Amino acid sequence: MIKRILFIGLGTLIFIPLAAWGTGALWFQLPFGDVARWLALVAWPLFSLITLVAFWRRRYRLPAVWLALLLALMAWWSTIQPSHQRRWADDVARMVTGNVDGSVVTLDQVRNFDWRSDTDYTVRWEPRQYDLTRLRSVDVALSYWMGPAIAHTLVSFGFDDGRYLTFSIEIRKERGESFDAVAGFFKRYETVLIAADERDILRVRTNVRDEDMWLYRLKMPPETMRSLFLAYLDEGEQLKAAPRFYNTLTGNCTTIIYQMARRITPGLPLDWRLLASGYLDRYLYHLGALQGQGDFDTLRRQAHITARARAADQAADFSRRIRAN
Repeated sequence: MIKRILFIGLGTLIFIPLAAWGTGALWFQLPFGDVARWLALVAWPLFSLITLVAFWRRRYRLPAVWLALLLALMAWWSTIQPSHQRRWADDVARMVTGNVDGSVVTLDQVRNFDWRSDTDYTVRWEPRQYDLTRLRSVDVALSYWMGPAIAHTLVSFGFDDGRYLTFSIEIRKERGESFDAVAGFFKRYETVLIAADERDILRVRTNVRDEDMWLYRLKMPPETMRSLFLAYLDEGEQLKAAPRFYNTLTGNCTTIIYQMARRITPGLPLDWRLLASGYLDRYLYHLGALQGQGDFDTLRRQAHITARARAADQAADFSRRIRAN
């Protein structure tokens, strides 16, 4: 009796997430239009529920059919591959890559849009050159758009001539597409690396999309700053050579940064706050990686730049103004 209960319990624990995965896969990827997707959304969970009841009653013919269909679904799933050839939204249409000549890096596609609204903007992609011997700072920006636990992570490199370059790992939206965190588990979006001027990529989030942003200065020796900068270029080259799907849990804007940083500093510990990216600043504080005096609450108050960014707006010295504190 106990063995039977354990068998049914274990089978149920395995069955439910597989059934849920199948539902999501069909809903987000079935290629036959909305009617087919809605039919699948009803049919697969209903069939799965009937199958589970049959399993509980030790009638295994229907579970065998369900398992065969699941294997067929997985086989179809494996054929869905990422691509560089889609009708991309303007702000993610190009991906940065660069050439390194000694300490001088030449980037081919740096975004410098002039945003008036989320749908009204002037498109500008520019070549830029940076000397890594003049790199002086690394800042991490957390932009909150969906509650306190979820933030988009951006990393900004500051040079001694007052210029800042920001790298952002994002979903590569198609035209008319918007982000859905659940869809991000189901091969809905490719990954793109964007390099941009702060007045573009930070300002669009605070001033156009009404996100709330914090900006922290990191404690980082010059050689590590340069290594992190070059790691971003390497990431861009890898993405250009082989497109990759974004994953809300394992391949997002924060976990990819962590993977790059760990190649430079192998001892970085794993932490749940790498997944709940809104708490990344607390993780960095506990590592002793944030510059500044005082406890975490003090540093967080000083790092809040939303009001300053909105006041600076389109000013030429936007980067200086958001760091006025």
